[in-house]
Amino acid sequence: MEQDAPILTADQSEAASLIEEWFFHRNTQIFVLCGYAGTGKTFLVDHVVRRLGLVPGESAVFVAPTGKAASVLIRAGVPAGTVHSLIYTREEDIEVDENGEVISERFLRFVKKEKIDAKIRLIVLDETSMVSDDVLRDLLSFGVKCLCCGDPAQLPPVGGCNTLLAMPVITLKEIVRQEENAIVRLAERVRAGGVPRYGTFGCVEVLPRRECTAAVREKLFSEADQIIVGTNRTRAAVNREVRLMRGIAEDRLLPAEGEKLVCTLNDWGKTLDERGDFHLVNGIIGTCSGVRGQLDGLGLLDFKPDFLPDTLEELPFDTGIFTQGRYHHGYGNKACLLSNGILVHESNSEMLRRFKVRREDTVCRFEFAYAVTCHKAQGSEYDNVVVIDESHVFENRSAWLYTAVTRAKKKLTIIR
Repeated sequence: MEQDAPILTADQSEAASLIEEWFFHRNTQIFVLCGYAGTGKTFLVDHVVRRLGLVPGESAVFVAPTGKAASVLIRAGVPAGTVHSLIYTREEDIEVDENGEVISERFLRFVKKEKIDAKIRLIVLDETSMVSDDVLRDLLSFGVKCLCCGDPAQLPPVGGCNTLLAMPVITLKEIVRQEENAIVRLAERVRAGGVPRYGTFGCVEVLPRRECTAAVREKLFSEADQIIVGTNRTRAAVNREVRLMRGIAEDRLLPAEGEKLVCTLNDWGKTLDERGDFHLVNGIIGTCSGVRGQLDGLGLLDFKPDFLPDTLEELPFDTGIFTQGRYHHGYGNKACLLSNGILVHESNSEMLRRFKVRREDTVCRFEFAYAVTCHKAQGSEYDNVVVIDESHVFENRSAWLYTAVTRAKKKLTIIR
């Protein structure tokens, strides 16, 4: 027995027809589909792909600019990966010893593949606004039709702009089941320039700052999956507060077992999964274990991303941000793990002469992530979000608050 066809909203139905017309009868390679929060963009795209006779993950591939953005699609039941894993291969220039053991990684670069799987007929690109023009150009060079999707009301990427999203073929505006979702109702109000009203509205609660006593904050922060703030100053203060709430001594500067961290450096040489689809890049959030301090302002830790089962072990990281409020080592600097288990910076020539080097590795950068800025949270979603509203410090207040609000999936608390 065949399943009943899903009921589409009026603009979803129009978009589906336009995409079908474009895919089968138009020569243009790009179709830009925009959709505001709650308009069912992901549902529509999955429906249209199947209506085109394509198979998700095979003849139609879903990609996002970051692993965390791809994980949102995966949790929605859509097979997805990153743009980089689809169109690039990694090339390393390495040095080995007489036993064939790697002793030095000179550099890592991405090289565009000569071709991708011939059975791919459609590439669905999510979070299009976060993709650079260079990567987009490489993606289009394979000649495969590309359905570019995004939310034009969100913040643009740092130092960038929504070039494609400013020229959509169609924008989904009709909210699906709006009456059942207070988060979506609030997002629509904010997008139109309104402000949150104090009170409790279903799964949304808006509190004035003066009512957020220490006890209230402790309850909110301990239950939140993510706290979102505007400024780095507030981020640092909230992270200190949460650590104290968790019983971590104030003089414990390095991360303790199980603490929540965010990676703040792109390291495309470190893969997060066995297939190599995801990498340890800026914005990846997870928990740490086995943290120990070493020499030269370095430390070692194990790191488990919050959206994957695998753990990266013995990552060298810069301890300076935790101990002195600034990084000790430059972006991309290397560290060496010696045969006696001591980690040193590659500039420590005396140590390197005394011990055989087991590996050379990029020094990672991590910071506490109980609270992150809205820009860091972009592309992610969480069940329970607390937003400390600092939209007033941004030129585009509505876009900042809209982006923060739409990170919440089931429960949202705003402190303003």
